[in-house]
Amino acid sequence: MESASAQIDAKIKQLADWRGKTFAQVRAIIHAADPEIVEEWKWVKPTNPGTPVFSHAGIVCTGETYKSVVKLTFAKGAALKDPAGLFNSSLDGNVRRAIDIHEDDKIDEGALKDLIRAAVELNLNSKKPRRA
Repeated sequence: MESASAQIDAKIKQLADWRGKTFAQVRAIIHAADPEIVEEWKWVKPTNPGTPVFSHAGIVCTGETYKSVVKLTFAKGAALKDPAGLFNSSLDGNVRRAIDIHEDDKIDEGALKDLIRAAVELNLNSKKPRRA
């Protein structure tokens, strides 16, 4: 079975348009924000080829591509401070928040890195110590 990173590489190559370029840029920003991020490929089923997932002590965010948007969904986004106002989608839920990136949108790398780091910190602080 192909590694998650190889599957993400293939997805980016397959897109071959602004979405692939944008997803590659976002992926690089995620890794720059936290070099310990682990790439995973989850939720494969007959109706879904799978979803790229970026994790560190739990899911940080998923990366999905649609016809007109690249979407980053933060698993615990509702618990994160977003001073730059990057979250612009899935705002009504109690847990997740998302960033929809459209063609020609400028990505605020600094603010995105801050959100990634905050999500990792939340995951690390949410981990319950295991009993001996």
